[in-house]
Amino acid sequence: MIGRLQGLLAEKNPPQVLVDCHGVGYEVDVPMSTFYNLPALGERVTLLTHFIVREDAQLLYGFGTAAERNTFRQLIKISGVGPRTALGVLSGLGVSDLAQAVTLQESGRLIKVPGIGKKIAERLLLELKGKLGADIGPHQGATTDHQADILQALLALGYSDKEAAAALKALPKDVGVSEGIKLALKALNKA
Repeated sequence: MIGRLQGLLAEKNPPQVLVDCHGVGYEVDVPMSTFYNLPALGERVTLLTHFIVREDAQLLYGFGTAAERNTFRQLIKISGVGPRTALGVLSGLGVSDLAQAVTLQESGRLIKVPGIGKKIAERLLLELKGKLGADIGPHQGATTDHQADILQALLALGYSDKEAAAALKALPKDVGVSEGIKLALKALNKA
């Protein structure tokens, strides 16, 4: 029903914002990934929205990018995942990190998000497999098979997600697995 809001940013109270659209103020819940990219109070803002009508409430959720909204919509289709949990996932991981976790089937990354237990994390990985990667472009975090293997090897060697991802970004896109691991280890040992 309401697909987009454009107006002045009147209030910021995480995770909620108030958008003034020609004198009508809309309360919109946003993930922290959107919240951090909002302009200053009083400036124009455009949010893509998802409107939910329940028996006891009408809720409006806003997103800075189409990828965030599409991912939110995929998440709330999953049994046991409501809008608040979906916002929590997007706030804790972001679209590209979630896509990478799904691609590599890493439930450990999802469990770190508040409110996500082992069962929900496994359900998310199962339900999103093959769906989430279609919603984001390859430039936003999807990895090739070689890159996934290199990342898994670095994680198995004890490097953190952040260290391994940084080393992976520095590698040429067409590198093989064994050569990629060697180059990544060299880069990590210099750091």
